[in-house]
Amino acid sequence: MDLYPLLRPLLMALDAEAAHRFTIWGLKRMPPRKSPPDDPILATHVFGLDFPNPVGIAAGFDKHGEVPRGLAALGFGFVEIGSVTPRPQPGNPRPRVFRLSEDRAVINRYGFNSVGADRVAANLAQAPRGVSWQHAPPVPLGINLGKNKDTPAERAAEDFAHALGVLRAYGSYAVVNVSSPNTPGLRALQGRGELEAILARVRSVLAEPASTPRSPLLVKIAPDLAEADLADVAAVALAGHCDGLIVTNTTIRRPETLKSRHRGEAGGLSGAPLKPFALGTLRAMYRLTGGRIPLIGVGGIASGADAYERIRAGASLVQLYTALVFEGPALVGRIKRELAALLRRDGFASVAAAVGADQR
Repeated sequence: MDLYPLLRPLLMALDAEAAHRFTIWGLKRMPPRKSPPDDPILATHVFGLDFPNPVGIAAGFDKHGEVPRGLAALGFGFVEIGSVTPRPQPGNPRPRVFRLSEDRAVINRYGFNSVGADRVAANLAQAPRGVSWQHAPPVPLGINLGKNKDTPAERAAEDFAHALGVLRAYGSYAVVNVSSPNTPGLRALQGRGELEAILARVRSVLAEPASTPRSPLLVKIAPDLAEADLADVAAVALAGHCDGLIVTNTTIRRPETLKSRHRGEAGGLSGAPLKPFALGTLRAMYRLTGGRIPLIGVGGIASGADAYERIRAGASLVQLYTALVFEGPALVGRIKRELAALLRRDGFASVAAAVGADQR
């Protein structure tokens, strides 16, 4: 039974951050259960990992690793937590997140509020019936890493490496987030030299000990990069410094079509207005990498058609978040059903067969 239509008026009456904390509270108390089996056509294999379906929850929803099992039970094919900073930090002052309901969008300026890597590790070590995520992950888990606000840019690599060292035992893959617009100077780390230095340090953590299989390493990029900057990121990926790219984070742009009274708030814009920017960046990155680097498409995905469009544009996997604010958890199953129908309609036997179809 979908209870979201009944709860939605209550949640919308709360401020956006309070509504989110209420949602986390509810997921913590959801009885343990498994998601129904997915349509076999949705199963896919990307950067060495098996995914029951290609629809994931983006970082930012479960910042502290509190409810990954609850999210998996909603039907997501993978869960990404964070961003996690090595040391606890409160983030920016409230209010710091705003619904743009008329635009099906959100603006946030959380600023990497995090309980810190040690506390997140403790959260992941706890689970219903005493089962740690480390020992029984129901779906792949991504660990999205950020740097502390007061860490100088020249020491950013150590922040990413420290947080990963604490959390690597729990993650199926790791993400270096250098694209949030809410931490001063962070986006400058997307430059080729800076990015190579960070990834080299993080990869050294993933290589320890040598007997342990190395987890995939991804980079999350902004939708506001110039073509030359995208080319630099593509070159870093093609040189083997990372295993995949997440395309994209929120945007600092403000389309003239925005109607909400909150449209002038500072922060990153997500949801429907982000879609053309994120899709354009995805297409450019698939072209620049020649389809040789797995991409995860994010930004403005709210239907099976949206997910299918990203896959045909070059995404091997997709993620969503903002659409859940307006549609509720039943959206996950609806996207999967619609996506499976679209794949079959066009004669594809799998998700992988459709990746990049519009670019070939």
